[in-house]
Amino acid sequence: MALMAVAIPLLPGKTDDWRKWVEELNGPRRQEFVDSRRRAGVRERTFLQSTPLGDLVIVTIEGDDPGRAFGQMMSADDAFSTWFEERAREFHGDVPAPTTEAPSELVLDTDELAGQSN
Repeated sequence: MALMAVAIPLLPGKTDDWRKWVEELNGPRRQEFVDSRRRAGVRERTFLQSTPLGDLVIVTIEGDDPGRAFGQMMSADDAFSTWFEERAREFHGDVPAPTTEAPSELVLDTDELAGQSN
């Protein structure tokens, strides 16, 4: 399984509202969220990181091709994905354009040399 990560800043003053959105994703919209990630063939984990420069959301996506899956999720036009993207814009502003490339570069991995496969 491949892994990618993306760090997305939260807009100032949006952290509390973002937490309520995550509660919705973990609650009444949980199955829709899980189903959207399964369709893309990935497992997603989301972290909140507070920094002196503001709060960041760190998302990890794990699967056979997380870059392709990220692009697929960002360009999906089903009702849940459209709702998800609209909400994400409320908390993050402009979201990265769909891509098939990982938006971050792996530079250190305790299991293997970064950028090389076993």
